[in-house]
Amino acid sequence: MTDKNTTSPLQQMVIDFGPLVIFFATYKFYDLYIATAVFMVAIIIGLAASKIMTGQVSGMLKFTFVIVMVMGGLTLYLRDDTFVKMKPTIVYGVFAAILGISLIRGQLIIKNMLSKTLEGDIDDTVWQSLTKQAIGFFAAMMVVNELVWRTQTTDTWVSVKVFGFTAASFGFTIWLIINLMKHMPEEDIKKEAEE
Repeated sequence: MTDKNTTSPLQQMVIDFGPLVIFFATYKFYDLYIATAVFMVAIIIGLAASKIMTGQVSGMLKFTFVIVMVMGGLTLYLRDDTFVKMKPTIVYGVFAAILGISLIRGQLIIKNMLSKTLEGDIDDTVWQSLTKQAIGFFAAMMVVNELVWRTQTTDTWVSVKVFGFTAASFGFTIWLIINLMKHMPEEDIKKEAEE
């Protein structure tokens, strides 16, 4: 029997990236407005799936849901794609701001999120450095989104949003893991690998 509070990596990927894939496919067959409406429905389904599979909904998913509903709703109501194109800018900006404010206040959100899955004792200076890198990453993603949607076609923006931002997020996650592994005691790395 599986633990209700855990998901497999595949299930988590479907919850996180399923709505984005559906958005892209819908955009290719229809237009940005229909894709936005379908994306909003897919986010609701993702939220429900997360609740059913894990018994809870992460704060990040709740926040993304609210932004998608507000910006998507404005896009559809006003028939203005500016709002949906600005959504990533707002999401990345808020993530960078939350991490920055928490760092100034001496709180390490990334440590709180990841230390539960790591056995090793990693120094707070490492977590502070990784937090600064995450702030830089989110700020860069915010700037890239603004540059792309303001200077390129909608087709280009959709492709960058779906493929470029997803690849960048995966790459940054791998970068974080590699950096964490460098600072884990040798015996803890072996223990993680065995599990």
